[in-house]
Amino acid sequence: MLDAVVVGAGPNGLTAAVELARRGFSVALFEARDTVGGGCRTEELTLPGFRHDPCAAAHPLGINSPAFRALPLKRYGLEWLHAELPMAHPFPDGTAAVLSRSVAETAASFGPRDAGTYRRLVEPFLPHWDTLVRDFMSLPLTALPRDPVTLARFGLAGLPPSTLLMRRFRDEPARTLFAGLVAHVMAPLGGLATGAVGLVFALAAHARGWPLARGGSQAISDALAAYLKDLGGSVHTDYEVKRLDDLPPARAYVFDTTPTALARIAGFGSHYARYRYGAAAFKVDYALDGPVPWTAPEARVAGTVQIAADSTEIRTALRAASQEGRAPERPFLITVQPTVVDPTRAPAGKQVFWAYGHVPNGWTGDLTDAVERQLERFAPGFRDRVLARAIAGPAELAARNANYVGGDIAAGAATGLQLLLRPKLSLRPYATPHPAVFLCSSSTPPGPGVHGMSGHNAAKAVWRRLRAQS
Repeated sequence: MLDAVVVGAGPNGLTAAVELARRGFSVALFEARDTVGGGCRTEELTLPGFRHDPCAAAHPLGINSPAFRALPLKRYGLEWLHAELPMAHPFPDGTAAVLSRSVAETAASFGPRDAGTYRRLVEPFLPHWDTLVRDFMSLPLTALPRDPVTLARFGLAGLPPSTLLMRRFRDEPARTLFAGLVAHVMAPLGGLATGAVGLVFALAAHARGWPLARGGSQAISDALAAYLKDLGGSVHTDYEVKRLDDLPPARAYVFDTTPTALARIAGFGSHYARYRYGAAAFKVDYALDGPVPWTAPEARVAGTVQIAADSTEIRTALRAASQEGRAPERPFLITVQPTVVDPTRAPAGKQVFWAYGHVPNGWTGDLTDAVERQLERFAPGFRDRVLARAIAGPAELAARNANYVGGDIAAGAATGLQLLLRPKLSLRPYATPHPAVFLCSSSTPPGPGVHGMSGHNAAKAVWRRLRAQS
C-alpha cells in the first residue's frame, strides 16, 4: 500500500507529491493529460518553433513562493528570466506607469502627487516580505504567523476593498496600475480583501520581480516532476480518474482538482454544492513577425503589459464579465511578451505574445476582434505583425484543463469570503468528508496562481495524519 496518491499534476499536485516524498512517504501521481503541468505548460499552439504558454506565463508568485524557494528546482533546469521592467501599463497618449523592481522608479512613474503615497504604502512591508508572504500564503491555521504584527498591519491595509485603498491616490496613473493588479484575480474591484491582492503583486515585483521561466512555464512543472522521481515518487500520465476505485490502495489521497470534481469522484454528494465559479478568460496566443509596436517605450521592455485606458475602464470591464453576464466592449487585457527576455521561444526575429480578457463564465462568443481593437489603441499596427493566432474561449480553456470550469482560470470565484476561505468556511480547508481524502488545488487557500502553496499546505495536513497513524 502506498502512503499517498496524488491526482492531478498541476503545480499544486506536483508540489504536494514532492513535499510528501521529501519526508520519506511513498507517493504516486496520476494525471489525465499526456504531460504534467496543468495550467503550467508550454506548447506549439500556432506555428512550428513558436512555443506558447497555454495558461500561466509570468510568475511573480512562483519566484516568491516559500514552497518553490525551499526546493532545488534550479538543479532540475528551472531558470528565472527577468525583463528590464516586470510590468508596464501604457496609456493612449504614449505615456506609461510602471511596476519596477525599484520602488522609487515605480513611484516616480505615478507623478509627484502620488509618489510619496505609494512609497508609504509599500515600503513598510518590504523588509518583512519573506516572513509576510509565508504567513499570508500559509493561512488559515496551517502554521502560526511568524510575524503577527506585520501580518495584522498588512490586513488593515489589504482587507478592505481595493476601491478604498485606491482613494489614497490622487491621479489616474497610480489608480489604473493598481486596479489592473487587482484585476488579475478576475473579480470586481470592490470586493473583500481585493486591496491585499494588489499589494501582494506590487510587493512581489519589488522583492524579486515578475519573471518568466526559460523555455516556458513547462520548465517549472518538469523540474517538480524530475525532483519527485529522484525522490522515489512515480508519475503516471494519460490516466483519468473517475472513481476512487480507479486508484491503487493508499493511506491518503490528495486531489489537485476542483471541489465539484472531487465530490463526483469520491461520492461526496452535495458537500461542495455552494462552491461558486467566477468570470472566465478569453485568451489569444499570437505568433508575431516582430515586437509588439507599443507607443509607450516602457511597454517594449516589460515582461507583462496591462491594457486599459484608466481605472474606470477596468472597473467597467470586470463588472460586465462578472456581474452583468456580458462581454466588455473594451476588455481589460493582461498580456505577456516572453521573447523580450527569452528569444528561444520563437524563430530568429519573431515573437510569441500572450493576451487575455475577461468574459462571463461559459461564454460562447468570440472576443478576438475586441482584444485586437484594444491592442491597436496602444500598439498601432499590431494586427500587421500577426502571423498566426490560437484562440481559446471558456470552452477551450476548460477542455485543456478540467479545473477551469466554464473557463474560470482561478478555479473558483475570487470574490467575497471565497477569496480567502475556500472551498468553504472551515478551519481545515484541505480536509474533506473522508478522513483519508484531501484537496490541494487552487480552490483551496491561498488560491489561484503558480506558487504550489496550496499543495504545500495540503501536504502538511496529510503528513500529520500519516504520522499520527504510525
